[in-house]
Amino acid sequence: MPKTMLIKTVAFAALGAVLLVTPRAALAQATPASAARVLPAFEQDRQAVLAMAGEFKVRFDFRETAAFVADYTPIAPKVSGGYEVVRVIEDSGRVIRLQHLLVVDGGDGKPMVIKHWRQDWAYEPARILTYAGPGKWVLKDIPEAARKGRWSQTVWQTDDSPRYGGLGRWTFEDGATRWISEETPRPLARRDAVRKPVYGWYVGTNRHALTPAGWIHEQDNAKIGLRDGKSVTFVHEVVLNTYSRFGGFDVAAADSYWAGTREYWAEVRKAWDEAAAKGKGISLEEEAEAGSVTGPTLMGLADEILKGEKTTKAAIAEARQVIAEETGGL
Repeated sequence: MPKTMLIKTVAFAALGAVLLVTPRAALAQATPASAARVLPAFEQDRQAVLAMAGEFKVRFDFRETAAFVADYTPIAPKVSGGYEVVRVIEDSGRVIRLQHLLVVDGGDGKPMVIKHWRQDWAYEPARILTYAGPGKWVLKDIPEAARKGRWSQTVWQTDDSPRYGGLGRWTFEDGATRWISEETPRPLARRDAVRKPVYGWYVGTNRHALTPAGWIHEQDNAKIGLRDGKSVTFVHEVVLNTYSRFGGFDVAAADSYWAGTREYWAEVRKAWDEAAAKGKGISLEEEAEAGSVTGPTLMGLADEILKGEKTTKAAIAEARQVIAEETGGL
């Protein structure tokens, strides 16, 4: 055998032996970072969205920074945290829905699960449900040129009523995976609404970015209200919500809650979608503690299902009735 052929044969044999004994994880670590760019752009975007699913230790950090009116003093920073499970509840390719489930100490030594926010991602959407002012969300048409290559993120309250929606693009530059939204109006979060502040809504930019430990959600918010009949920016706020992968809590409690209520919540989501389509948006009274007036009832129905006090079918019928009544659909 020629010397060059012998060398090649030995080299391929050695490579085969390495592949047989090297763990998949080690191979992944040995793959150059640039290899990720081999993926088509659409699939690379999808994988970035799906990477936000899992189990996490979370930290929520809210800080008002600079006042824009002389008589306003920024409030003290608010920092809290807990544990959150994020599950993919739908993946149809161009649409991905991520449901957040918050796990906290119930006070009796047992975990309590709170259905938290939901984020829906849609590729090149023709319309987005956007916040248009107190108690009003409208379906905004997106021109084809504006939506090309972009993803919308629509955020929903704990009871699946709307919160805000925006459009942005995933980027993979300088070693970072990020999605940055356009400026997006949104209603007050509970942390502010319960204080009855002088401002009434936010206009902000969202940034989702993957990190070695998990991912982060950053916000740059202007807090705006009316003064003398004109809209005024009272203060700016920066938000850093950190999701660090962690499984050392009762993840099973969250999955158990979802297993018992997912059929109910699927029909609730459908009812909200139908209401938005019928009304070309949604009109719904906002409520400080729950986000919207439907919150206590819709969340309570899920709890009744889990306790065996109401069948899923009966709860769905009642939920649909509540949504129809509160959105003017009856």
